[in-house]
Amino acid sequence: MKLQCKTFVLVAGLTIALAATAPAAEIKLMTGPQGGSWVPLGGQLKDIWEKAVPGLSVQSLPGAGIANVRSIEEGKADVGFGNSVSTVDGLVGNEPFKKPHNNVCNVANFYPQYYQLVVPADAGINSVKDLKGKGVTTQPRGNTGEQITQQILQVNGLSYSDVKMSFVSYTDSVTQMQDGHAAAFGLGTTIPASAIMDLASARSVKLLDLTSSLEQLRKVNPGYYNTVLTVPAGTYPKQDKDVPVIGYATHIVVSCKLPDDTVYAMTKAIAQNASSLGAVVKSMEKLTPKEMAADIGVPFHPGAAKFYKEAGLTVKTR
Repeated sequence: MKLQCKTFVLVAGLTIALAATAPAAEIKLMTGPQGGSWVPLGGQLKDIWEKAVPGLSVQSLPGAGIANVRSIEEGKADVGFGNSVSTVDGLVGNEPFKKPHNNVCNVANFYPQYYQLVVPADAGINSVKDLKGKGVTTQPRGNTGEQITQQILQVNGLSYSDVKMSFVSYTDSVTQMQDGHAAAFGLGTTIPASAIMDLASARSVKLLDLTSSLEQLRKVNPGYYNTVLTVPAGTYPKQDKDVPVIGYATHIVVSCKLPDDTVYAMTKAIAQNASSLGAVVKSMEKLTPKEMAADIGVPFHPGAAKFYKEAGLTVKTR
């Protein structure tokens, strides 16, 4: 009888020990397409989160902004990178989303993306309205840059039918601008954009000032920053002055169903490891909780809100 009791205690002890060392959770992190900054940034997050959250295992997978939001909504992923404007479209069910997405919560804003509309310097094009009847090139349909191009035209009284649209890659857009088939190239990315650098090396170009479009764009989609961003003089060849453009955020979203404690720890770990993330995206090296908590139209997860409250910040939650 005593032997049986000892055996039971030993087995029970081993069971408890194994349970204590088993992963507390495994989450799927959707990053971006190969070659982009979201893949290495996702690798950094995986390392940071697995060290900060005992027992957490992070599986990093390729993705894209719109696809990541869909995957989280459908339960195929737990965490993902997003672009604020397309995430907001997902929340309300605007195209290319087919329905409102209610299981997507914000965790942290990372860094700004700049929507840039570049035209030939000598084309006499000084505003978006001047593009009527002219060739405009942007990314394939469903991409964030394409969505913004459509909305920029919309708030300036134009539609795709008022211009000659082309939905192609960055490389093809540069070619169309170089050979004169397009008079404007719209894209959303960090600065300097390599595609614009390539274009500017072949012909003189300029960025359009988009200040006048901001207020109306914010009404269409609150995922845009509420202030214009500036592309500093000298960012591109022969750019001799600052140019105000439209901005939006690259951010991290999660399933609203993730435990509060887990998301709290993940958010705190981001704030404490900004320098590591800055090794991948330089603008993140001095990321602050205030910047992480900026209102971009996407409600925060309660776990993230708890961290921001401790930092003296109030954010909107679902």
